[in-house]
Amino acid sequence: MICIMKRILWLTLAFALATATVHASIKQENGAPKKVEELSKAVTTVTGIAISPLLGTGAVGAYEWWRCPSEKRDQLTWYARPAFWLPALLLVGAVALKDAAGTAVPPGLKKPLDVAETVENKVSGLVAAGVVVPSLASVFSFDTAQAAATHVQMAGFNPEGLLNIITVPFAIVAFGLVWLVAHAINVLILLSPWGVVDAALKSFRSFLLGLVTVTHFVNPWAGLVFSLIIILLAALVAGWSFRLMIFGSVYVWDFVTGRKHRFKPEPNANWMFTARKIEKTPIRTYGRLIRDDAGKLTFDYRPWLFGKKRSVELPKGTYAVGSGLFYSEVLLVEGENETMLLLLPPRYRDHEQEVVKAYGFLEVRATGLRRAWRAIKALFGFGTKVSPAVA
Repeated sequence: MICIMKRILWLTLAFALATATVHASIKQENGAPKKVEELSKAVTTVTGIAISPLLGTGAVGAYEWWRCPSEKRDQLTWYARPAFWLPALLLVGAVALKDAAGTAVPPGLKKPLDVAETVENKVSGLVAAGVVVPSLASVFSFDTAQAAATHVQMAGFNPEGLLNIITVPFAIVAFGLVWLVAHAINVLILLSPWGVVDAALKSFRSFLLGLVTVTHFVNPWAGLVFSLIIILLAALVAGWSFRLMIFGSVYVWDFVTGRKHRFKPEPNANWMFTARKIEKTPIRTYGRLIRDDAGKLTFDYRPWLFGKKRSVELPKGTYAVGSGLFYSEVLLVEGENETMLLLLPPRYRDHEQEVVKAYGFLEVRATGLRRAWRAIKALFGFGTKVSPAVA
């Protein structure tokens, strides 16, 4: 945490230095810092696009096309042309219709649509980070070659070019931090089987995007401050957001490629996610479950996937595999109670019995919607009633 706070401090100081330099050296005739206003606009725009890349990029493109004189529209960048922003906004509208009908869509149909939206968010995020964000952040440029030559002769260097070197990486890092948090909402929706929860998460993201936009139009400086607050908060939860992104990526890949049909669990060392914090190991950490000859279970992982290898020992006790509708779980069984410790990626669906055999677990149990379905069948006399479990 101390390391993260130091990085945030240096990032903020660099941005403050850039702002102060421009404020002191670049002024309009009336004294207003024009370039600083452009910088604040760029920061709020980048923040808004990070919250919703497809909507943000499409909206910015449509706005630039609308403001541009008709005789100059052929000179606009690709995202400001109707061939891009019109289909983009139509796709956003289609997603909005899906969300509006979310409470009425069955989970079996809802999940494929959520997977498709998660893929779209990843692709549009990569496009925005690689192309749109740098172009928006490059706000410091000389109006004429003569002005550039004057700066070189008088100062020996190009201060505005130096500011581009600072602001473009800042914009990309800021975009990445905010996008991670916004993308985490897509993953949470992917995990949730209830349309009401999805609607609440989507509403929160839309509210945040609207607030960024409104504060900027009311007062550019207020929009800048609000955007910086969002960026700093996103930096504080970057680890949590990154782990959710990895979980969502594995989930989507397994689902889209139908990996479970060509997958076979290993006799040991199978990849899983933590379903809760285990000692100092955070929730959603991706690693491998190991069982030694003495029957001890350990979870091996690397922080941020590339850090130094770490291990955590799972509590001793009886374990079972919970079979859900979309993914399965490793449960610690304590009498009538069950505690979910690990989540298995979707490729393990229909392979639960093999996992039980590999690790010497107790059995396979129905969980989640499958447990509820069995309880409903038992209520009407079509099956054996399953006693409720405490998660």
